[in-house]
Amino acid sequence: MLDQITRPEPVDTATEQRVRDSFGRQGLMQHLGATITEVRRGFVRIRMPYRPELTQQHGYFHAGGTTAIADSAGGYAGLSVFPADSSVLTVEFKINLLAPAQGDCLEATGKVVKAGRTLTVCQLEVHALSGEKRALIALGQQTLICLAGQPDTAPENR
Repeated sequence: MLDQITRPEPVDTATEQRVRDSFGRQGLMQHLGATITEVRRGFVRIRMPYRPELTQQHGYFHAGGTTAIADSAGGYAGLSVFPADSSVLTVEFKINLLAPAQGDCLEATGKVVKAGRTLTVCQLEVHALSGEKRALIALGQQTLICLAGQPDTAPENR
């Protein structure tokens, strides 16, 4: 399944639903108020609205929230190209914070740049949105593992 995705295309309804259902099971994304706004083959966009609870001591969005939505955007971009009977885990990611994150919301995108049988690499971007203004505040790269034959399901009580 070696694949290079250059232009994300629409996904089928079942794949989009699988991505959205998995996202809905993430307690952290719910806690952050994050939502998926776009799912395409190898591409996912997530938004997180501003709330004082998501800031650091200077009033900017905290890097923890910023990186969490970037990680999830990349992970779900990867899941959108994986077989239906699989799930995804992040192996590694690196984020460069380019500017203070301030605005009405943050928007993270994950884009698959190379998909293999086991490991997949994604490009991550986070923008701060304020009205019509859009500022790039973080860039990153991520490596994912495809857990073939292990569908993404709700965890048992732990």
